[in-house]
Amino acid sequence: MPTFTTPDGTRLAYHLRGDGEPLAVLPGGPMRASAYLGDLGGLAAHRRLALLDLRGTGDSGTPPDPATYRCDRMVADVELWRVHMGLERMDLLAHSAGAALAVLYAARHPQRIRRLLLITPNPSALGLRATPGDRLAAARLRAVEPWFAEAFPAFRAWLAGEAGFDDVFLPFFYGRWDDTARAHADADAEQTNEEAGERYFADGAFTPDATRAALARLTAPVLVHAGELDGGPRPELARRAAEAFPNAEVAVQPGAGHYPWLDDAEWFRERALAFLEQPAGAALPSAESAAGTRPPR
Repeated sequence: MPTFTTPDGTRLAYHLRGDGEPLAVLPGGPMRASAYLGDLGGLAAHRRLALLDLRGTGDSGTPPDPATYRCDRMVADVELWRVHMGLERMDLLAHSAGAALAVLYAARHPQRIRRLLLITPNPSALGLRATPGDRLAAARLRAVEPWFAEAFPAFRAWLAGEAGFDDVFLPFFYGRWDDTARAHADADAEQTNEEAGERYFADGAFTPDATRAALARLTAPVLVHAGELDGGPRPELARRAAEAFPNAEVAVQPGAGHYPWLDDAEWFRERALAFLEQPAGAALPSAESAAGTRPPR
């Protein structure tokens, strides 16, 4: 397990999986250890994944100042990581809350991005957020599921601030609520630094207008990958996020929730590879993958 040390003395760890060209990966959560990403639906068979454990998570050390858990404060960690790995430019994949960090990094260091993949991204850095209405609309798409009748009222109450988080509505975050999804959800608590997660989106982390202006300098191609059934972001919000980038594509994975590599590993893997195998700066064959079809290879 390779490590490097930041200027404030925090030792950061990352995990290497697979062979091939490097693909740097930022986890979400926020502040969940990168272990939950697994091999990203078999992507490690085609690319060498470098999965960073953000400070205070997984095998990385705890920083002396907890204020450095704020998303924008970790952009320097990502740049130091790139230098440590010896990459002039990098292909960067980020999931969920990790996408906020990736967007801030791309805005600050656009020349260091070769390709950027944002998987079911949290678009807070762009001044966009999924609303309770978005999440409830996505949840209603699951009305035929046997667990819906019990899960939906609890989900609605939580979103309204009338009740706490309840495991009964975890199925809404997955396209398929099967044994794989249950095991993935069960691991969340032990993999997540809740204190750090509460600081990740702290006041001052984002300046959307400045970030959008800086992203005008990003020439690298961007893939915004949404799940058809995901409420955060819904496909329409993912499309709005893509508009912030000069050269962005949107993919909507049929039947997928917030963890699309678990819902249909083959679809996810092929779509990601179709993007990664394009020459940097080349557009994908279509602006958006049609629901129900395989992506081009």
